[in-house]
Amino acid sequence: MLIKNSRFGPGGVRPSEIAPKDVWLNRRELLGNAGFGLAALAAPAALWPRVAHAGRKLEDLVKSDWVVDDVLTPLEDITTYNNFYEFGTGKDDPSRYAGAFKPLPWSIQVHGECEDRGTIDYEDLIGSFPVEERIYRFRCVEAWSMVVPWAGVSLASVLQRFRPTSKAKYVAFETVYRPEEMRGQKRGFLDWPYVEGLRIDEAMHPLSLLAVGVYGEELPNQNGAPVRLVVPWKYGYKSIKSIVSITFTEDEPPTTWNRQAPHEYGFYSNVNPERPHPRWSQARERRLGGGLFARKIPTLKFNGYEKEVASLYAGMDLIEHH
Repeated sequence: MLIKNSRFGPGGVRPSEIAPKDVWLNRRELLGNAGFGLAALAAPAALWPRVAHAGRKLEDLVKSDWVVDDVLTPLEDITTYNNFYEFGTGKDDPSRYAGAFKPLPWSIQVHGECEDRGTIDYEDLIGSFPVEERIYRFRCVEAWSMVVPWAGVSLASVLQRFRPTSKAKYVAFETVYRPEEMRGQKRGFLDWPYVEGLRIDEAMHPLSLLAVGVYGEELPNQNGAPVRLVVPWKYGYKSIKSIVSITFTEDEPPTTWNRQAPHEYGFYSNVNPERPHPRWSQARERRLGGGLFARKIPTLKFNGYEKEVASLYAGMDLIEHH
């Protein structure tokens, strides 16, 4: 299934133009051997141990037209600078400790306000639906952002299989709860398991993706293996990882960070440079992989996807409904 978008013309970065992983890693090694304090100038991930638990290569990827014209974030940074509190609160904790997690076999329960409740297995997910490679801007942590070549399945195509009813106004998601494998879940700084939610029209938007891979390989554990949500116009914490449950609901579902700190994290969590976080500005950001002293760039409204998604929020006060 090809999803066309004329906004990204021939000048966009195509999946076929993505530098192979070994090229990025060799480049990093060369920089590291060059001296001149390059460790301090590299991305934050360069200061930490690197453990990437990558899976098998994804075959028969569909070349999607959802691409952005920007420099890709190196795989090394994508896999070593993560917020995945199930493995700890440090940005390097997921890459250090996610090796104990066993992502396969895997299935997702789908229930709630739908005609066909049931289960979808991971192998069925990647075997029954076109797996597309899309290059998305991704606002990750505080003032950092990435440009990531995700591989995944259209969320809408999966949800439609279960035939949501007219009562389905929202879609709720839940992360797996395995404290024996996810050491962070043994601590009580969040109410486990992690939960998130979207309005049904957000979930059905063609940009919303169930990601199963990055850089053409199955997701590393620390990036949300084996299935995570990617909603590129929202802040990263909305893109819930290691999903085991999807529920169609009539009422707005609770979400983890909104329950934890509602004055800081709203249900919608759209990227909005006009609404500062109580503890930092959202107006500017740095691209991960550009170095500790990379220049800040203006944050784009809806993370640069305003043309595609602004109509979803027509008439809403985006400061109040943050």
